[in-house]
Amino acid sequence: MYAIVEIGGQQLKIEKEAKVFINKMEAEVGSIIDFDKVLLVDNEGDVKVGQPLVDGAKITAKVVAHVKGDKVKVFKKKRRKGYKKLNGHRQQYTQIEIENIIA
Repeated sequence: MYAIVEIGGQQLKIEKEAKVFINKMEAEVGSIIDFDKVLLVDNEGDVKVGQPLVDGAKITAKVVAHVKGDKVKVFKKKRRKGYKKLNGHRQQYTQIEIENIIA
């Protein structure tokens, strides 16, 4: 069983007991979060497609940790002008574990 769900403006394929990284959410570690923007549910071949959302479908997840992603270096340069600039960025993520898919 899997579902396509929209979390933070991104569409993710979710399966039960899967651990997924999403953009950082303001939630305590160990708390339970419900997502109700379910776009599609597949239960062993029985596919329900929402218009735009599946009625009565809900995803229950547990917050595992708040982590930082890998460092991304941003380098800007204009040739023959002597302009060089180097910046770094680390995106913050929330790791969740899917507990239940209700369809």
